[in-house]
Amino acid sequence: MQSAAIVDIRIARRGERLRAIAFALSLTLAIPVEAATVTATDLGTLGGTFSVANAANANGQVVGRSSITGDAAEHAFSWKAAGGMIDLGTLGGSASDARLVNASGQVVGHSYPTGSAFLHAFSWTAAHGMVDLGTLGGSSSEAHALNASGQVVGQSSLAGDSTQHAFSWTAAHGVVDLGTLGGSNSYAYAVNANGQAVGKSELIAGNANYHAFSWTEAGGMVDLGTLGGSSSQAYMVNANGQVVGESYLSGNAGLHAFSWTAAGGMVDLGLGGSFSKANALNANGQVVGQSHLTGDAAYHAFSWTEAGGMVDLGTLGGSYSIAHAVNANGQVVGQSYVTGDSPLTQHAFSWTAAGGMVDLGTLGGSFSYAVAVNANGQVVGDSQIAGDVEFHGFSWTAAGGMVDLGPVSGFPNSSASFVNNNGQVVGESYENTGGGHATVWTTRR
Repeated sequence: MQSAAIVDIRIARRGERLRAIAFALSLTLAIPVEAATVTATDLGTLGGTFSVANAANANGQVVGRSSITGDAAEHAFSWKAAGGMIDLGTLGGSASDARLVNASGQVVGHSYPTGSAFLHAFSWTAAHGMVDLGTLGGSSSEAHALNASGQVVGQSSLAGDSTQHAFSWTAAHGVVDLGTLGGSNSYAYAVNANGQAVGKSELIAGNANYHAFSWTEAGGMVDLGTLGGSSSQAYMVNANGQVVGESYLSGNAGLHAFSWTAAGGMVDLGLGGSFSKANALNANGQVVGQSHLTGDAAYHAFSWTEAGGMVDLGTLGGSYSIAHAVNANGQVVGQSYVTGDSPLTQHAFSWTAAGGMVDLGTLGGSFSYAVAVNANGQVVGDSQIAGDVEFHGFSWTAAGGMVDLGPVSGFPNSSASFVNNNGQVVGESYENTGGGHATVWTTRR
């Protein structure tokens, strides 16, 4: 049986990919999936021994990185069913990694330029290849988000490399310095379809405290304030301009999730304890995550809307639960401890306002968790199989229950990270030691 530490590491390892992949959840079109027939496709590699999928768009394009022949370096790739895996190359240096892709097929990531030890953000399109987004005068830049119009946001070092500023990049205007709220450093983490960027900025040079900001081309950088504490940061924004992040409370006695709008300001999202965190935001303004309860002895998954406020989603019998994702219909998915509160016995759940929290079960093992849900209610995640040694990705629907996606040939484990509304699931098949191949599963009735 695996230890709690191993389970936690496995979930943490997936976290970075999930943040990138979540961008594509709202871009897909719907085909219902019921009792499923599963086909697993090994995306292969660029000549080396491993590949990792970081993001996928609504059209089934998958991007990530792969080792090249001899495992001498890693290159960014783009994969489509029609053309297979394409090496996107580098900016002249040894390595690159594709992190984001929009519905138009524009890919964003980072690469080493020729002769440089510092990474630069890049944009790649089939028409123009890999374009260096450059910097704000320093040696490095990093992209964190990409919208449907091709706008990229992130941060770049300034001349001298002692400070970093948030930037916005478009093909028309190049890299634009978003400035700060008065301090030395700022960082942009998300951008919506209207070009609104959000992140955090220091307030005073030499002071580590920072505030969440919202930036638009017309209005510049706006300080969103805090929930009474010294610092806050924003990391999600929807098309309506609703911003979500986290802030310290008065006296820095706790850290809570918040929702901010221009009309309503910053709203505290907590269930009475000292800590809460928002993990997802949908187009309707519904925020989900987890919050400690009064006394901090337990934490529960929550759903928040402006109309309904904070809703405790409960648990599957244990003391703890976490919500990882929410679809446009308000269906929430995550994981919960079951009766007994063993950290090695957690189950994936699906929650709706009408049906409450439903235990999705496992694939025969003790542990499962759900990480994504599409507009049709198809849930994906990972579960231990019988014996609790290996994990397999799963797909679940209310009509068909939990389906084992399995790994591709040659690997004992698999992991499902994203599902689009056509039922295409993206993840990886991997060894117990961690190396693996990017994998796509198609599920059909």
